Amino acid sequence: MRSKQSVFAILAAALVIGVSGLPALADEPPPPPIAGEPLTGRAAFADQIELKIKIKVSETETIVVNAGDPSQTAVVRYTVQPGAQFPWHTHAGPVVVNVTSGALTYIDAEDCSERTYSSGQAFVDAGHGHVHSAFNPTGAPTILVATFFEAPATGPLLIPAEAADC
Repeated sequence: MRSKQSVFAILAAALVIGVSGLPALADEPPPPPIAGEPLTGRAAFADQIELKIKIKVSETETIVVNAGDPSQTAVVRYTVQPGAQFPWHTHAGPVVVNVTSGALTYIDAEDCSERTYSSGQAFVDAGHGHVHSAFNPTGAPTILVATFFEAPATGPLLIPAEAADC
């Protein structure tokens, strides 16, 4: 008999503790839709470098990106919550993006084409006024690491742009 009473007492105590913990969880704010965490400060290569990237966007079209001064860099990890979308923007120079978990759908403002990149894949954004957006199409957070070239010494790495009609 005592063992049944002990079990009921333990269950009752667990229920009280569990219910009393709910308000604390409810008071925690939700994570931001998109959070950026700098992994490095803005840095410069010590050596003289040149950077030229060719992006083959179709069988007949290749974009050539010549970075004027690629030595200024920054590396940022972004966590993008499910359904969250970056505002329309561009970058001062090219950006190499590595998707480390989840997926990211990239939208080109010029033709509204969409391309989804999954965990383990990388892509290059041309920067230099190339307007785009991107969103997390999954039900879990997406994490990506972006390496910015020609990063300004101060100011935003994502330069706001007019929204596209996509």
